[in-house]
Amino acid sequence: MLKVVLLAYTQQPEEVVARAGRLCYFPDNISKLKKAVNKKKAVEMITRLAESGHFSAFEHAVFTFGIEGISRACSHQLVRHRIASYSQQSQRYVTFGDNFNYIIPPSIAKDKRLKKKFEETVLYVKRFYDELVNSGIHKEDARYILPNASETKIIVTMNARELLHFFTLRLCRRAQWEIREMAKKMLSEVKKVAPNIFCNAGPECIRTRCPEGKMSCGKAMEVKKELLEL
Repeated sequence: MLKVVLLAYTQQPEEVVARAGRLCYFPDNISKLKKAVNKKKAVEMITRLAESGHFSAFEHAVFTFGIEGISRACSHQLVRHRIASYSQQSQRYVTFGDNFNYIIPPSIAKDKRLKKKFEETVLYVKRFYDELVNSGIHKEDARYILPNASETKIIVTMNARELLHFFTLRLCRRAQWEIREMAKKMLSEVKKVAPNIFCNAGPECIRTRCPEGKMSCGKAMEVKKELLEL
């Protein structure tokens, strides 16, 4: 089952971002900057920074997630976001015995015949993996047979600016279902600790217009309502 935990984050992330933005126009010394930007002023500054496109200040707030219950297919999409740090469960060193889990796409799971065949195929592959390992083949070579459906765990660290970019791409309904569900859970977590930074997080259509042209889902209002409820 997909699970996202916010393991750590910059303390007072919104104040940190606001102070970074305020510093650019602050004539006094650093020691007075903290007092100059309280929680109320932080909200005002974050709004101003976002409206002006001054997102470099958002890079000072960092968030670390623990994610489990996703497929290798999903993690391959995730690590394409380069301005981030990743630590992933290794198929080279971890032996997948009885704890081998896998993800079934909903499009397959809803068809009983295809779901059964999918599960049979994955388990057949897993039995051959076990045979390779039991025959003395190193795990780093035996893993070549494991499918993209294999479940994985990963720790991800991103700054707020990159997270906003990530949410823009992966909360779009044209993103694949699994990474979109993961992104929704990530957004739900960061909204608890930095609601003003992420108040408008999501695909471009909820802020301006959809960039997908003819490929647009045409449901911007539904998407906006969905994300506001997180």
